[in-house]
Amino acid sequence: MKLTTKKIVVAAVLAAISILLGVTRLGYIPVPNVAGNATIMGVPVYIGAVLEGWPVGVILGFIFGLSSFLGATVPMFKDPLVSILPRLLIGITPYLAYIAVRKKNEIMAYGLAGLVGSLSNTVFVVGAIILRGYYTFHQMLTVIPQAIAEAILSVILTVAVCAAWNRVQLGSGKSKISSVSD
Repeated sequence: MKLTTKKIVVAAVLAAISILLGVTRLGYIPVPNVAGNATIMGVPVYIGAVLEGWPVGVILGFIFGLSSFLGATVPMFKDPLVSILPRLLIGITPYLAYIAVRKKNEIMAYGLAGLVGSLSNTVFVVGAIILRGYYTFHQMLTVIPQAIAEAILSVILTVAVCAAWNRVQLGSGKSKISSVSD
């Protein structure tokens, strides 16, 4: 995939949103478990991956990971193998989920991308935490309620933004989906 001007602009806008969420800490919600924070920082990654492909998702995933690394409130996130590496991968998984379903139902594909991205973030980060020996599998079970909430928010926000973007791109105010059924 080639990085076009459009991809660079979309990546820059979503990167600015990610940086704003990270610097203001609005993207990190303190929770009383071993993770320390729930996050919506992945949402711009999932949106970028859906709208402009996995290379944009990886770039945005790096920004998310760097934000997590630089603003770490618990020691395990000061490890780049926990905070940065898994976030690169979450730029790829939502894109793959989206392209697998988009021809059948684009709205469902947006939702699946948000869900797969969020669950990938949880699985890859928790996996890295366990593999690096910071916590055991049983200790990490406390993040399940947080993971569910993050997944729900990710689906809602990814669908809302991508569907709105789809409407704007068409210029008519109608999405591809609604114009097919009209």
